[in-house]
Amino acid sequence: MNIFRLAGDVSHLVAIIILLLKIWRSKSCAGISGKSQVLFALVFSTRYLDLFTVFVSVYNVVMKVVFLALSYATVYLIYMRFRNSYDSENDTFRVEFLLVPVIGLSFLENYAFTPLEILWTFSIFLEAVAIMPQLFMITKTGEAESITTHYLFFLGLYRALYIANWVWRYHMEGFFDQIAVVSGVVQTIFYCDFFYLYVTRVLRGKGKMSLPMPV
Repeated sequence: MNIFRLAGDVSHLVAIIILLLKIWRSKSCAGISGKSQVLFALVFSTRYLDLFTVFVSVYNVVMKVVFLALSYATVYLIYMRFRNSYDSENDTFRVEFLLVPVIGLSFLENYAFTPLEILWTFSIFLEAVAIMPQLFMITKTGEAESITTHYLFFLGLYRALYIANWVWRYHMEGFFDQIAVVSGVVQTIFYCDFFYLYVTRVLRGKGKMSLPMPV
């Protein structure tokens, strides 16, 4: 494992912990897209089906269990524990517009036409777009609390570090996963505008990040 992979995993973990702490401490999930969190839980569920059949390392097993547990804990807090604070009126992104093409691509583009490989490919493609309901919600409301933007920043940083990880592995190991790389690049592109706003607005001391309201 190289430093970019490790840093990427840590950034991903930090992002989820930030979100969980935000919900737990404020007793509210206002401003958080439950739809995005359900999609991320679906990503981990379909990607880690090999948890008890393929052993890579203790680190690999622990991280899979942690991400699964935290993702479902987040969904539980949003839809069960603090459901009264969930802003369903603004969390209106049509997830079927993501799921249908992702499912189609998973059957068309995969490394082996087997259930586990198709579901793994599905998880890779879905992760690339799972954040869209959250970004749509922020755009719709016109602002986001700084703690939510910190979550998004570390999530975007995780993807950027994984791109560096893939570059490293290609040069050092000759390894290249086309599906993962293309999906990761697409996902990182979604964060580009957000990164700019994060640096220019949030890091300069504003409590909330205001965005242009949709026309």
